[in-house]
Amino acid sequence: MAVMDRVRTVAQHTPGSRGAAKGSTGLGLLLALVATVVWSGSFVATRGMADSVPPVQAVFWRWIIATLAVAPFAARPAWRQRALIRRHLGFIALASLFGVALYNTLVHQAGLTTSASNMGMIMAASPVVMALYARLGGERLGVRRTFGLLLAAFGVLLLVGDGSLDVDFGAGDLWMFAAALSFATYSALLKRKPAELGGPAFLITTFVLGALMLAPAYAVSVTVQGGFEVTPGTGGMLLYVGVMSSAVAFFAWNKAVSIIGAARAGVVYYLQPVCVAGLGLLLLGERTGPAELLCMALILGGVSLGARR
Repeated sequence: MAVMDRVRTVAQHTPGSRGAAKGSTGLGLLLALVATVVWSGSFVATRGMADSVPPVQAVFWRWIIATLAVAPFAARPAWRQRALIRRHLGFIALASLFGVALYNTLVHQAGLTTSASNMGMIMAASPVVMALYARLGGERLGVRRTFGLLLAAFGVLLLVGDGSLDVDFGAGDLWMFAAALSFATYSALLKRKPAELGGPAFLITTFVLGALMLAPAYAVSVTVQGGFEVTPGTGGMLLYVGVMSSAVAFFAWNKAVSIIGAARAGVVYYLQPVCVAGLGLLLLGERTGPAELLCMALILGGVSLGARR
């Protein structure tokens, strides 16, 4: 046994193994960046659909499309793990509520009255809430991490106050804060995901449960607000948020986390406000002024400090 341990130790420190480790790290960072950029585009798509597709209807069809997109890869693993899914159905349902049904509905509701840039920057502060959850769970944050998270929170307050601490929250900003809270709750729940439950099986199950949770609200929305016209624009944006943001990005993110860990992948996620601002400018004509740039710098700097151990 001791001989085998020495063999493994030598193998781990050979030049080839170090090169492979570097290659894996690069792949992990690239996958995290792909997921971050794709998710940034979903805020732009959400804002673009705000005037034509009611929020609940947009989210419902998003998850129907996402389920169809992942079914070829995930349906068979989910069927094989059906007994495990039934055993942990309560946990999966809770994750579906916060991560699929509630979070995305709040994002689309926010998109009615706030800009894509604001949505992205407020979401970038969600690690503050995640840190609070971690502290309640007994994790020590440390001085540097606490300072970074407080700095990020200060940047968000400046953002929604248009450069002033005399904050007057808009309706869209409040919806987005609620979305950030929901996403942080979902992220905290993920730490309790059973290790034996495969990623594809977990994904498709949460997608299906989330769509089922939204079905009653969808029916009410169609009855009260009427349906929406499917045009090339709305259809394209729904396909984007359903296939790219919900299927491709989740697969890329999960793979990145498995390679480099959640902490390092999370640092890449903090690039999201920059991506959203750039896409909002290019696709929606949203301007980012000096005040927004300052807030962006505070948020990015704060959450980067907060991510370090």
